Amino acid sequence: MAADHSSSHAPLAIGSGSRRSRIAVRLTLLAGVVVSLFPFYWLVVMASGTTQDIYAYPPRLIPGPHLLENMRAVIHRIDFFGSLFNTVVVSVVGTVLVLFFDSLAAFAFAKYEFPGRKILFGVLLATYMIPAQLSLVPQFVTMAEFGWAGSLKALVVPGAANAFGIFWMRQYATNALPDELLDAGRIDGAGFFRLYRQVALPLFRPALAFLGIFTFIQLWNDYIWPLVVMIDPDRVTLQVALANLNIAYNTDYAVVMAGALMSVVPLIVVFLIGSRHFLRDLAAGATKM
Repeated sequence: MAADHSSSHAPLAIGSGSRRSRIAVRLTLLAGVVVSLFPFYWLVVMASGTTQDIYAYPPRLIPGPHLLENMRAVIHRIDFFGSLFNTVVVSVVGTVLVLFFDSLAAFAFAKYEFPGRKILFGVLLATYMIPAQLSLVPQFVTMAEFGWAGSLKALVVPGAANAFGIFWMRQYATNALPDELLDAGRIDGAGFFRLYRQVALPLFRPALAFLGIFTFIQLWNDYIWPLVVMIDPDRVTLQVALANLNIAYNTDYAVVMAGALMSVVPLIVVFLIGSRHFLRDLAAGATKM
């Protein structure tokens, strides 16, 4: 009888334990979301107050009434929309070029045998380990010889392909693209570019979504190279223009934070759009498995 009594309570104990574990997981995820979003919320608080509010103690934890005023000050002090346009052009065109060239090179490295393939891929990975700062001077000299210094081409063309993107796409293509599909396409008479366009690209979408988000954010936030090569102060990108808000004396940090907030909003929109497609394609792939 005692054994029957204990066994009757076993499902209840198991159910209670699983419920507690689900609650613990949800609380942990909620805490992670709060910790991740707090820096953005704190940016909104600083951008909507004054410099005195930023230095106040105890710190002010609710947004203030000066957000629109600070945003108008940003637009008045720098050519915000002009630099925003330059940044959008560089980020969009640069991202498209990276997605095309990196996925094309990764497709060749992953699914085609050719002499020196491993050596070339090793050299490619070696270039990724070189600090970007070491290439600033020779890269600027090259752009100056081409007559591109000060133009947006100098920001787009040198980064049209990168080692990280090729490595990332190659690793994805190796596992996500079955050789049987390529063999079937070859039997139908498809060449390299047709296989790439009609077979590889549809399967590459999750990896391309991630690489697109990563590349766009990297180009949007780039500061050093645009500062070096954009010799015309009227054609700078957004990050360089925002740096002009930092005055050596009497810097209005609330205005600086407002400019940072205005520059972050497009990134959030791009991330939300790109991540939605990324997660949707991953879920579709998991359903088909």
